[in-house]
Amino acid sequence: GVITNTGGAVRVQTLPGQENYPAVNANGIQSQVLSRWASSFSVTAGSKSTALEAVGRSVSTARPSTGKRPKKTLDKKAGNKDCKADIAFLIDGSYNIGQRRFNLQKNFVGKVAVMLGIGTEGPHVGVVQASEHPKIEFYLKNFTATKEVLFAIKELGFRGGNSNTGKALKYTAQKFFSLENGARKGIPKIIVVFLDGWPSDDLEEAGIVAREFGVNVFIVSVAKPTTEELGMVQDIGFVDKAVCRNNGFFSYQMPTWFGTTKYVKPLVQKLCSHEQMLCSKTCYNSVNIGFLIDGSSSIGESNFRLVLEFVSNVAKAFEISDIGSKVAAVQFTYDQRTEFGFTDFVTKDKVLSAIRSIQYMSGGTATGDAITFTTRNVFGPVKDGPNKNFLIVLTDGQSYDDVRGPAAAAQKAGITVFSVGVAWAPLDDLKDMASEPRESHTFFTREFTGLEQMVPDIIRGICKDFLDSKQ
Repeated sequence: GVITNTGGAVRVQTLPGQENYPAVNANGIQSQVLSRWASSFSVTAGSKSTALEAVGRSVSTARPSTGKRPKKTLDKKAGNKDCKADIAFLIDGSYNIGQRRFNLQKNFVGKVAVMLGIGTEGPHVGVVQASEHPKIEFYLKNFTATKEVLFAIKELGFRGGNSNTGKALKYTAQKFFSLENGARKGIPKIIVVFLDGWPSDDLEEAGIVAREFGVNVFIVSVAKPTTEELGMVQDIGFVDKAVCRNNGFFSYQMPTWFGTTKYVKPLVQKLCSHEQMLCSKTCYNSVNIGFLIDGSSSIGESNFRLVLEFVSNVAKAFEISDIGSKVAAVQFTYDQRTEFGFTDFVTKDKVLSAIRSIQYMSGGTATGDAITFTTRNVFGPVKDGPNKNFLIVLTDGQSYDDVRGPAAAAQKAGITVFSVGVAWAPLDDLKDMASEPRESHTFFTREFTGLEQMVPDIIRGICKDFLDSKQ
């Protein structure tokens, strides 16, 4: 139900599907549905407070089962699996905000926590309070159920002191997201900074530290400093300097702590869009690497195994997951065979075992056709995705067809091409396929055993290209 406060009397509007639950009596809240929200607001009879709208419709996890929906979406423990995030709420506990607005802030953070859909496989949250000295109130690992998080937020005490938000942000970036405190590998790290008015210290350095730690900083500013107060602000551009990227996505403004319900959903949508979390993007977790493997008869079974080992060793270096890097492989002779595409396997173990089980085809060498096939069929489906695309072509000989046209088309489609030649692969072909600058994208070795030494250089090359593309 949705509760509205009309000065003493509590009115409950029933949402569809909740008609058969006990209602609320005049003395308080008894409803089963509402008990779960009970800790996110307080009822004070006769008060004029308007801070009482509590909306109980969360992302797929909060509604009781009406029997019409498949059970799977209601797995409360798992939470909202589509929201991949480890979030620290950095709340303002300074004298700037005062006790009353501090409580409204807690109320708002509680609503955000509910709508996020916290759970073991969903988002995890913790809270840090910024005041004179920062205090970590609870870590990501402490609670994985919404009810517990709401209770912990309700229990937070107001600390007072100066709003040393910069100090708190730096402290949180350095101390909060360790693995032993519950941060998860490969999940974006986010700090949501709540600021009432202005920080009393410098945020720029804290923002730099957070970016170095791969943390995405959001600033939710409430009640901008008034004209008289602006004189106290050390740096008027503090928001742009602290956030992950100064692109408008990472700052969020609310005019006041009152009537904040309508701001909950847009903020939650931002926090759940992992592909926008630019500060956690590295070359290791944000690339698609396609391997185009020569299966011609001149290679032979034992050398083919060495090629697959090379492919595995390159793939191993990257953080492969459903929201991280992805790997695909195509084998070619005169024909092409997609061994697996980018979305077939989303864990590193599965990708490595798929590489190991590739069967040697044996046949001729039509590298140009194979590049065209891979560009269309393997990279086509991911070309608008957030990851940067790389193609590594491995061949041991002269191609029977033109490689220059297909390679140029692949590059035009946004794919960076590395060419790796072994034995009889002509240098001209390799250079014609490689991206610019050709020297750093072309590799050659006489013997198949020489592939092993190239692995670190290829990985470094991918990372360099990734960084250059982000500049």
